[in-house]
Amino acid sequence: MPERTELAGRLHAGVYRTSRRDDLHAFLLHAVDRSGGTVLYASPADRAPIFLGIQGADDERLGVLCYPFRCNPPPINRRPPDEHRVQVRLGGDRSWIEQEHPLGRDVAAVDTTLVLGLHPDAGILVALDPLLYDPLPMGISVEFKQEDVDATLEGGWHAWERVNRPGTRRDSPRGREGLETIIGLRPERLLDLVRFERQASGLGLDPALRLVAAERARDEPPSPLRGLHPLEEQFQLPAQEILRIITERSRLQVAVRGGVAEHHLALHLAADPDVASAELIDHDGQPDFRVTLKDGRVILVECKNVSPRRYADGTIKVEVQKTRAQRNDPAGRLYRPEQFDVVAACLYPATGRWEFRFRRTSALARALRFPERVAPIQRVDDAWSLRLAAIELK
Repeated sequence: MPERTELAGRLHAGVYRTSRRDDLHAFLLHAVDRSGGTVLYASPADRAPIFLGIQGADDERLGVLCYPFRCNPPPINRRPPDEHRVQVRLGGDRSWIEQEHPLGRDVAAVDTTLVLGLHPDAGILVALDPLLYDPLPMGISVEFKQEDVDATLEGGWHAWERVNRPGTRRDSPRGREGLETIIGLRPERLLDLVRFERQASGLGLDPALRLVAAERARDEPPSPLRGLHPLEEQFQLPAQEILRIITERSRLQVAVRGGVAEHHLALHLAADPDVASAELIDHDGQPDFRVTLKDGRVILVECKNVSPRRYADGTIKVEVQKTRAQRNDPAGRLYRPEQFDVVAACLYPATGRWEFRFRRTSALARALRFPERVAPIQRVDDAWSLRLAAIELK
């Protein structure tokens, strides 16, 4: 049973007595040093969570409340040969079932809470989402693959999605869509993670938005001296209030989901070896992207989210029409085939994966009443292509 006691002058949810974790404690302090920080204070190795007072560059001060868990490398008995895992375990076995294990948090948002898998054998850290792991599900393991370790070591920062399923103690997955975002990092990116988590937890990012933010942070780490976001200054509202407004207005949510899908399509196109360049157009009445392929073709692409609800036979469907009607034009919401060359259907709402299928606009089904226009609902079947370059424009 965790003691409810004072730690570093703060009253936290619970402090656990631990043993045989000196190597994890040393690995964490080493990561602070590798990431350019100086440890001003560290709570003992035989207590968890670990509180760290850190001084960064330009006298930046960071308070970190870290829940450290050991990562096991393969081979693991009766598990795939390439599987690693984070063991979420603190306290006695009976307490895992009989008690709640809430995370400690600083209501003033001065200190940042981290839930970390520490992997000295691989030389990496694995960050779980504190919003999903509160309370801590003691006794579970969080698995990840050798390919994720390799990607983390190669790039220094690697974010990926993991399916989380209901367990014996809960009826539904932790993530709303049954997914969670994991971040792997080398020790020299630890302070970047603290700054990222301060923003992500403060904004209450869901797993999908957390993944987008984490992918961006790979190449654009949060600034140590971050002030207000330009939108906060423009709207004269804090970021949490802006997100609350979006959450309460369905049309704003649709717009944000569309923007997130476009962001992932941009990442997809940037990684496509057939694509020379992809330009986001971002003008009303225009397609979303102008894509130049390496074979010289220029393709106008419109990005659309598929529906989370499929046809009765399991086929995915996507809505291909404008969001606003036009006065005195019954066909005003319907697209003309010549308005863009290709539709890119984002499969995430139906599959939970940021994947895309492509279809030539001229090959889409036509509206029954207006055969010169594209039908508003389309089947995303085997006729849709996995690769943009595989589409022949006619």
